[in-house]
Amino acid sequence: MELNPNKFMESAVIAIEDIRLQTALERATNNADGRRRTVFAELDDAQALRQQGRGAKLRALADLPDLLEQMERNVTAKGGHVLWAADADEANQLIVDICKQHNLKRGVKSKSMATEEIGLLPFLEANGIQMVETDLGEYIVQIDHSHPSHIVMPVMHMTKDQVRDLFMEKLGMPYTDEAEDMTRLARTILREEFLNADFGMSGGNFMIAETGTVVIVTNEGNGRLSTGVPPVHIAVVGIEKMVPTWEDFATLVQLLPRSGTGQRMTVYVNMFNGPARADEPDGPEEFYLVLLDNGRSNIYASEYTEALACIRCGACLNACPVYQTVGGHSYGSVYSGPIGAIITPLLQGKENAAALPFASSLCGACKAACPVDINIPDMLLMLRRDLEQEQDAIWRLGMKAWQFGNTHPLLFEVGGMVAGAASRAFLAATGADSINVLPYPLSGWTQYRDFPTFAPQSFHEWWRENKGS
Repeated sequence: MELNPNKFMESAVIAIEDIRLQTALERATNNADGRRRTVFAELDDAQALRQQGRGAKLRALADLPDLLEQMERNVTAKGGHVLWAADADEANQLIVDICKQHNLKRGVKSKSMATEEIGLLPFLEANGIQMVETDLGEYIVQIDHSHPSHIVMPVMHMTKDQVRDLFMEKLGMPYTDEAEDMTRLARTILREEFLNADFGMSGGNFMIAETGTVVIVTNEGNGRLSTGVPPVHIAVVGIEKMVPTWEDFATLVQLLPRSGTGQRMTVYVNMFNGPARADEPDGPEEFYLVLLDNGRSNIYASEYTEALACIRCGACLNACPVYQTVGGHSYGSVYSGPIGAIITPLLQGKENAAALPFASSLCGACKAACPVDINIPDMLLMLRRDLEQEQDAIWRLGMKAWQFGNTHPLLFEVGGMVAGAASRAFLAATGADSINVLPYPLSGWTQYRDFPTFAPQSFHEWWRENKGS
């Protein structure tokens, strides 16, 4: 499956016609958003908690360079290794170098959007290193040779029947309609992978600077097994995941599960900051933390800094009417939905994801759902502004002419009269009920929707006739 953000419109049209996808999206997004609303309604002052969480992330961003150095010092002091990766290529090469240094050939990995972002698994495979996803959703995606469609729920695009058919085809599972049977099979297979792995990998939901601790929150035991059983643990974490103190973490860990899955707390909260100590029976012999930039510093230095406050809960996806309709794969990126429409152009280059900032109705549901109150609609408008300024001279001249005509009452009224007369003449000549084809550049509208007919009488004419006195 090819990921291409600039093919959003084509992918969205296909997604809308996919009945099974529409069924899966309706069930999953409605359930997730409904659970989020329910658990937040239990709080005495949910808005105060949101603002407290927002403050924690913004303070972290304000002091990010110092906090990253503090994180490095604390991890190193506990016997861990900290590596800095400027981009995806460097991160992938660093991980392969670690594998070669320790002769690692087979790994297990808990859920990580950062490793999806850098395309780690294909790179490892090209270097003779096998990696198995152990999060159930990610495992399903891996054996399907596809990509996650959601930040938190990777297989939101699939129904239970599709998963059943996939397991029967790829894993030889006997026919069953019971989800319990499917998960039991996956658990049996993955337990062997944990025991045979040379190394384990994870991402990180948070990094706590004051103690040099990486935290992952999961609902499956795979996270702890991936990081504690194999002799080597490699964590790949984006530099924006930093928080200053445990008090800040205590706030954010209340917001993340409520927003992401509608839980008061996830089943597992795993914390690690280095290899196992001499008196600890569990844990890796070696711990590596790869701090991933990959464009984040450019965002940090721009007017879009607030986008780095995202805690990757996926709440904005579940609440977004566009995502609910077209799903995650339409965005052509690891990061989909409203926050993905911001992050992807900023990480990959605006010209490489020019369609995504326009994949929004600007209804504001994303901002209302965001647990740290990121102003997503405003940033989408800012990106649209940036993209408009990068258009060629003819486009900019046309937009200025449109602006001039719409800000001068006489021109606006005359233009409406001419357009109305022309549209009525066209409909009379063709006998059609609506206009479904317009010449370029207006064809950009009728390519995806009919052009509405003009009213026989404009509002200005009606006002003069009825309220003129």
